[in-house]
Amino acid sequence: MTPDQTYCDRLQQDTFFLTSNNRLSEQLVDKIILQLNRVYPQILTNKEAEKFRSPKASLHSRLSNLIAHLQKKGDKPCQEFYRALQINAEQLYNNLPSRKILSPTFFLACFSVAAGLAFFMYCCNPDSNILKGAKKVLGFSPIIIGRHVRNICMLYMEDSSRKQ
Repeated sequence: MTPDQTYCDRLQQDTFFLTSNNRLSEQLVDKIILQLNRVYPQILTNKEAEKFRSPKASLHSRLSNLIAHLQKKGDKPCQEFYRALQINAEQLYNNLPSRKILSPTFFLACFSVAAGLAFFMYCCNPDSNILKGAKKVLGFSPIIIGRHVRNICMLYMEDSSRKQ
């Protein structure tokens, strides 16, 4: 979850995942409804809980209506839905699309790629005399980057310096 994303936004993003392919069983939906009703009656009243637990409607429509109802009530009810989902179905909670986006590892990987590309663009600029200095840095950095990577970088820079 990103810092500016609300629980309502997350629930909107996860709705298709939650309502598709019978990911939530009838019993699990009932447990979530009962937990919201018993622990937070201001979020889900007895009458609303009965409506969302009614066997007359399909599970998909009841779950869709519950999610829409919680989103109308605001961010706190959506947050409590996630808490109930985590308590009753932790594995499903961990697989939600909103939880899988933009991990710290993803940011680190993107930053590393961007820094590497910037380094090569800077070193391979034909107007620059930096190339000789870059060769020295790369030549004496076996600890920082692996031998194979260093050799590839050196070959690339030597080839680009021959073209100048």
